[in-house]
Amino acid sequence: MLYDALADPDGATARDLLAAYAAELAAAVDGDDPAAVADETGVDESVAAAMAAGDADALATVRLADAAAVLERHEGVPADDIASEVRDHVMMEMVTAILDVDTIAAEIDADLTGQEVQQALEGRTRLTLGELAEIQALMIERTP
Repeated sequence: MLYDALADPDGATARDLLAAYAAELAAAVDGDDPAAVADETGVDESVAAAMAAGDADALATVRLADAAAVLERHEGVPADDIASEVRDHVMMEMVTAILDVDTIAAEIDADLTGQEVQQALEGRTRLTLGELAEIQALMIERTP
């Protein structure tokens, strides 16, 4: 479920993780018409089309909430629960990697402050798949 999209994440980069998210979302769309997926989930049709195509570059700016909405129809788990589980997993990994939000903000390429990282991980503001990939890659790099 996004946070475990790679079976063996050792050495994974943000690009590797984003590609894994794209593959997971493409499987969730499973060849369905992007317009139908958009109607059913409320995501923009262009986002659904990028998911169907497995376009990792286009998915970097997609919000976790939109990805969770698409995964809901495939997994049968409410989108809010999926997004919460992803965020909870990331916060637990922060402990293992001994990272705080200010360090994450300083180390990733996304233009976020520590406060913005915290708000995104708490679900109070948007978290894109690109930002998620960068945060996870940093945690993988820092986990002993």
